[in-house]
Amino acid sequence: MTPSPRIPWRKSLLVRLVLTSMAITVVSVGATSWLAVETTTRAIQEERGQVLSDDTDILRQVSGFAATHADWNGVQTLVRTLSHSMGRRIALTTETGYPIADSAAPGTALPARASATVEPLNTDTYTEPGAQLAGIDPRAVGPYLLPAAERAQVKTLAEKRLACMRRYGSGGSSHQSPSGRTVITPDDGEASVPFRAQCADGELNTATRTEQKALDELNAMIAYCPGLEQGRGIPLAGAGIDLVPGSNTPASDYARRLGGSQRTQSCVDSARRTQLDPYVAPRARLYLGSLGQQPAGFNLSPANKAKIVGVTGLVLVTTVAMTAVVAIRLVRPLRALTAAAQQPPQRHARVTVTTKDETGYLAAAFNDLTARREQLESQRKAMVSDIAHELRTPLTNIRGWLEVTRDGLLAPDPDLIASLHDEALLLQHIIDDLQDLAAVDSGTLSLHREPVGVDELVAQVVSAHSTRAEASGIRLCTRTDPGLWLEADPVRMRQALGNLLANALRHTPENGTVTLTAKQTGDLAVLTVEDTGGGIAPEDLPHVFERFWRAEKSRSRRTGGSGLGLSIVRQLVEAHGGTITADSEPGAGAVFTIRLPRGTEPERLSP
Repeated sequence: MTPSPRIPWRKSLLVRLVLTSMAITVVSVGATSWLAVETTTRAIQEERGQVLSDDTDILRQVSGFAATHADWNGVQTLVRTLSHSMGRRIALTTETGYPIADSAAPGTALPARASATVEPLNTDTYTEPGAQLAGIDPRAVGPYLLPAAERAQVKTLAEKRLACMRRYGSGGSSHQSPSGRTVITPDDGEASVPFRAQCADGELNTATRTEQKALDELNAMIAYCPGLEQGRGIPLAGAGIDLVPGSNTPASDYARRLGGSQRTQSCVDSARRTQLDPYVAPRARLYLGSLGQQPAGFNLSPANKAKIVGVTGLVLVTTVAMTAVVAIRLVRPLRALTAAAQQPPQRHARVTVTTKDETGYLAAAFNDLTARREQLESQRKAMVSDIAHELRTPLTNIRGWLEVTRDGLLAPDPDLIASLHDEALLLQHIIDDLQDLAAVDSGTLSLHREPVGVDELVAQVVSAHSTRAEASGIRLCTRTDPGLWLEADPVRMRQALGNLLANALRHTPENGTVTLTAKQTGDLAVLTVEDTGGGIAPEDLPHVFERFWRAEKSRSRRTGGSGLGLSIVRQLVEAHGGTITADSEPGAGAVFTIRLPRGTEPERLSP
């Protein structure tokens, strides 16, 4: 094996990557540091825009407390924790201004105005983080809160249904709603019909004892809603779990589905708020502000300057280290590719693909190229072996007969001369076929195109094979559309159709039929050769046009052909811009179909 060349360090990809990274890092860090020194105050003010996000999170957590507690007792601990983690002053008061909780010292004045109103029965800060939606906060579950036993029961049912869904070819996920109920969400967003039929679980879609008790209370409250009086006595809220907090159908959608008007929906929503009101904290005002008097701006003291220098150095070291790691990972597969390419050709070395980046794609392409080269080498060896075998048989026969004649053991009578002539013709036929394939492969096959009448072409081919068909007891039939022309080489087209007809006669038994059909389909001329032979096995159909391939491996070369005829047909048809296909059913014969661009009839000269 040729040793790997030593690459000068100046040209090493690893060294160049590291140097380039260092140069970029020095420039970028220097520019960033200068920009930070010049615009520190503005940058800090922009960073304080994060305060808005923090304030939204504070409101979300305080609203969550209000949704899950009947009063504000214990909220002081939450306020202090949030104030410490967010660095914000947080205060809660009643609507009349009476203090509820405050992270600041007693007596500290409140900000000029409240930042928000905490009312979980009218504002939803849970469904979409960072947004305040109109509606009831899903965390306000009140009497629908499941005890531990019912939570476990519903979770078990949900897991059983999820396993059933996956067993029928789909998936989903489960999550626990604020009430403690486990809810299943299919991957496609909606359970499909097989799941409803095969994985239906009435117990999972039925309210638990706790939920049913709360739903019964809600039934009594909404029974007199306008538009629903006719359903009095019917458990409107007891149909499934539509009105359970955290389910997929909000109460307003449920009322709309029952045919209620906007007034009906408002009545249902009002009933829900009335039911949940004893379980949530009263409305309160939320005040947010800064802690103490924090100076704005940035003090470029020696300590801060040292921090900038230290951070710059750390960034430089980190960037160089990361670049070195990336470069090593990049160079390693390239070296593996180089080593594989330097292996002897007969080994067909491959590399392991470990990444999906550019080097991984390069390695995969290298492996594909190696596989194709190995396949071509195998085909070349097989082709040389087949050619040698095909040529050896007639040559051996000719040599044997000549040696017998030379030794005086057999007189050169007409039968012997005829036998030798047949062997020579067979040898010439194989050589001609190989020459045609070589011309196609090299691109030197010349076609002399001219207008060709299909009816005349079919008649010539059938006439050339009629004697053989009669001798074999096979009937030849033709069906040709009149006025069908091709722009083709007549000699090559006769050769292609003749090969197909000879192949059909070879595989058709006595008293069988071979039919040659030519018809017009749109802008195409379609020629088919159909026989009533034994047919071709489905696993053999993809190989019928391969060189030296025969369905019956035990067939002799003389009776079975050289295995080149169909391959030549395909090459000649494709050279004319057409296609050829083979269809067959075992025991029902085979059909070979040629599709070629249709030509035009030549103009006739006036006498």
